[in-house]
Amino acid sequence: MSESSKLSIEVVVGQKAGMTRIFDQDGNTIPVTVIKLVPLKITQVKQSEKEGYNSLQVGYYPKRESLIPKPILGHLKKAKVVENYSRFYEVQYNDVTPELLGQEVDFSNLSEAGFVDITGISKGKGFQGVMKRHGFAGGPGAHGSQFHRRSGSIGNRATPARVFKEKKMPGHMGSENVTVQNLKVIELNADKGYLLVKGCVPGSNESFVFIKSSVKKSK
Repeated sequence: MSESSKLSIEVVVGQKAGMTRIFDQDGNTIPVTVIKLVPLKITQVKQSEKEGYNSLQVGYYPKRESLIPKPILGHLKKAKVVENYSRFYEVQYNDVTPELLGQEVDFSNLSEAGFVDITGISKGKGFQGVMKRHGFAGGPGAHGSQFHRRSGSIGNRATPARVFKEKKMPGHMGSENVTVQNLKVIELNADKGYLLVKGCVPGSNESFVFIKSSVKKSK
């Protein structure tokens, strides 16, 4: 497919490959995250006449045909997409036409952005106490204290006789939808399929992240 037939959209998906560092012309080290640019194709066109709004459904993460449910295979066949995509997301797009179905997504808008916002699922850390999860100071460290890493009282006697919502307590830490804003694009190589952004992005290696132009910072 030619470059001219590729479609530029607001949000694209990449796969976090890991972190490394590069050097600028002055010899300064720059910590960067390497993001693999995965193939994306339009799998559905939604128009306001039928669905009530205009958007594009984008497919990514192909798998073996035997791992894809038959309704999804039928959906991809209707869109004339040969890849067996297993994940999908929607992005707002005003000028929708049926001709966009099956087109490949272009990544050129990332280099023009200069800065991007990246969203991903943070690393899961299991069940954690209040000191690790919320940064509580903890109690005295002496042997007779009997109050080292606990949260302390959470109640309010007879009034209001309940625990307030959003009380900082032990619980599941991580595995949350996190967005890091204003990450500078260091390099975009669409031919080799990678993107370098300054700093770290949420998620573990090989996890998928959503990339869009920064809403607060321009080039």
